[in-house]
Amino acid sequence: MLIYKILRGPEWATMQAAGEFAGSAIDLADGFVHLSSATQVEATAARHFAGQEDLWLLAVPAEALGDSLRWEPSRGGALFPHLYRALRVSEVHSAKPLPLAAGRHRFPDGWNSSQA
Repeated sequence: MLIYKILRGPEWATMQAAGEFAGSAIDLADGFVHLSSATQVEATAARHFAGQEDLWLLAVPAEALGDSLRWEPSRGGALFPHLYRALRVSEVHSAKPLPLAAGRHRFPDGWNSSQA
């Protein structure tokens, strides 16, 4: 199963240079790296990254994250994947641009929210 992280361009560049990503400001404040399932990531983009350009969609195999990955309820009760350590570049299966088109993020060709 693939899970996803949306990063801003500078965050992705820093992650590539450092070899890992400890988290954005909200991740660091919450004590874990926020991730999304395939069925959650489009809503995550719309809610937390609305109107933002220069975004990247990182796909990560959940099994690569081991015991540091926990599925925990959000405020609405849905289970979200949370990573309790830095996300390593070596764990990223793919990274694709997430461009803005007509005010909405355009997911990669062939994308559908049922890919898990």
